[in-house]
Amino acid sequence: MVKRSIKGTKLPAKKLEYQCLKLFDKQPSKRFNARQIIKKLQIKNSAASVQAVLTNLEGAGKIDLIKDGKYRLSRTNGTAESVRAEVLEGYVDQIRSGAAYIVLGGERHEDVYVQAKKLKQALDGDRVMVKILKRYGKRVDGEIVKILERATDQFIGNLQQSKKYAFVVPDNNMVDFDIYVHPQDLGIAQDGDKVLVRVHQWPDRAGKNPIGKIVKVLDATDTHGVMMDSILINHGFDTLFSNVVLREAESLPREISEKEIARRRDMRSVPTITIDPATARDFDDALSYRLLENGKKEIGIHIADVTHYVKPGTALDREALRRSTSVYLVDRVAPMLPEVLSNELCSLRPHEDSLTFSAIFELDSKNRIVSRWFGKTIIHSAQRFSYEEAQLVLDASHGLFHEELSELNRISKHFRKKRYKEGSIAFETPELQFELDETNHPIAIHTKVRKDTHLLVEDLMLLANREVATYMAKKSQREIPFVYRVHDLPDEEKVTEYSLFLKELGFQFDHQSPAQIRKSFERLTKAAKSDDVLAFAEPFAVRIMAKAIYTTHNIGHFGLAFDYYTHFTSPIRRYADVLVHRILEKNLGGDYRTSKEELEAQCKHISNQEKKAQEAERESIKFKQVEFISGHIGETYAGIVSGMIERGIFVTLKDIGVDGLVQFADLQEPFLVLENRMHAVAKRSARAFKIGDQVKVKITAAHINDMQVDMELVD
Repeated sequence: MVKRSIKGTKLPAKKLEYQCLKLFDKQPSKRFNARQIIKKLQIKNSAASVQAVLTNLEGAGKIDLIKDGKYRLSRTNGTAESVRAEVLEGYVDQIRSGAAYIVLGGERHEDVYVQAKKLKQALDGDRVMVKILKRYGKRVDGEIVKILERATDQFIGNLQQSKKYAFVVPDNNMVDFDIYVHPQDLGIAQDGDKVLVRVHQWPDRAGKNPIGKIVKVLDATDTHGVMMDSILINHGFDTLFSNVVLREAESLPREISEKEIARRRDMRSVPTITIDPATARDFDDALSYRLLENGKKEIGIHIADVTHYVKPGTALDREALRRSTSVYLVDRVAPMLPEVLSNELCSLRPHEDSLTFSAIFELDSKNRIVSRWFGKTIIHSAQRFSYEEAQLVLDASHGLFHEELSELNRISKHFRKKRYKEGSIAFETPELQFELDETNHPIAIHTKVRKDTHLLVEDLMLLANREVATYMAKKSQREIPFVYRVHDLPDEEKVTEYSLFLKELGFQFDHQSPAQIRKSFERLTKAAKSDDVLAFAEPFAVRIMAKAIYTTHNIGHFGLAFDYYTHFTSPIRRYADVLVHRILEKNLGGDYRTSKEELEAQCKHISNQEKKAQEAERESIKFKQVEFISGHIGETYAGIVSGMIERGIFVTLKDIGVDGLVQFADLQEPFLVLENRMHAVAKRSARAFKIGDQVKVKITAAHINDMQVDMELVD
């Protein structure tokens, strides 16, 4: 294999860390700072991105900070290889076999593989210490030595009871233990009941059973409701708030005092609206527009002031951090905050005064920002629009707040065009929308159509997020620890695989540089609008991209092409935004610095919670898709070949996105799946399939609990 030179390239963070460590390992007595490393490696990374890697390596004990920003290889750890042979912290990412990969903190190259028998009762999402045992090329094996934090203490399962003791057998087959329940902790639960149990005592060593208490007896006949609750709980999200948290939320004052109003900028006279999904109840952002006397335009992005109500050190705040995010399943929401906050106190409801944290921009006639202001405000939302209602006003060119909507739409289009010109990637990932009956059973699946109003809100939120991050990054010459939303360059190997995949579909994807990758995505987006096969392939691009995360180490946002970016606009449903509000407020009157180490630990926790929430949301969509198609057995659909295994081909149904398997055994002859898994060729005839082929299939079976669908080809 030809070794690719890194000279003159901008390295993604993981590869940059590897090259830095390799440099220190080759010259263990030499000292380097960020700029010297850039010169030595002849790379195009910024000094800030190299410094972020050096800070991580120092934190991991691999290098030592000497003085004047210079580092050298840690003398206590020796070479790079011996540095890796240590006990490391990470999160459990469990796979179907019961084994797991431990995703390490920081920006390390490798995950650690742990066999099921060496997990020591650690479960998916748990924060653990893992000991490195062996290395096989790129593979690293280890074992769990300590469980630092449990992702969940709740489980759904069946109660098995005798006269003297009772156990809950968890439904989740990844859980390899039963939970002991004392008779006095059974409540009204009886033998055979489907129950929700909370563990209150974990064993001090593997092999012993945890001890729990029955929280709730579930309706075993509501299999679909139980499944959705299980999805939440299996991913570490509670379905209920504790009484302590609820009492604290209920005790918060409902009235806004005159003293509180006096310390804020009063925006109640400025025309202000909200635009949200029709079913939304938590309105965490509002928009205002007005023409100023000086001829300039003023736009306001007003965000629910959650930090006015949720104070550090309270039970509410601890619970919000623990959850870190609201989880939106198809038929329910597991909110980050109790409903009295998310849907009432903090929600920017129409025709009410609301406390907000605002980003206000003054624009000239060419929509250039001439001034910006951040601070606490009070607003009065004059109208609550759904996206569809606001779009009707734009389309009709008249109606309530037509002038404001039209101006905001023009301004958002200006910023969108500018963003794309500067390299922002327009990912077009289809989003499914389910139509449910009164029992939450899906009766229809649609693909959401993104209208101008969706893009209008999105672009103004991006503007606020970018400007807040830029303000904090440039506020002081000495770094102020802050929460950034960063997105690294895509992994080279994944991009190469994706380009080969697209080549099979007739599309040339140039990936020689970050700029070319951006241009290739732009071409793909345009081509996909008129090509069903490319439209199917386009969403796969998200899988090759690095995962956007929260961190104190800013490296910019590749996908948006922003040098600075954060999340400021959704504190009702994201704890990262709560942290951003607190830090920003304290830095409006002077310089305030919090512990970067503590903030980074919070960022890692929030990023991990976000990942689990996304997995839960995807699983709920998959479940509802299978539930929907179970009512259409025997019907025929158009689909696209989307994957291959030795047993058959996967087909994705058009418009509704349901995936199913067509087994080769049903095709009357054996097939050979080629090594690249892009083609399957019949052994006795000229019949063949390739990824992207358009086919017709009949639904033959739907296994709801396993979330699997069987199909057969229709000639």
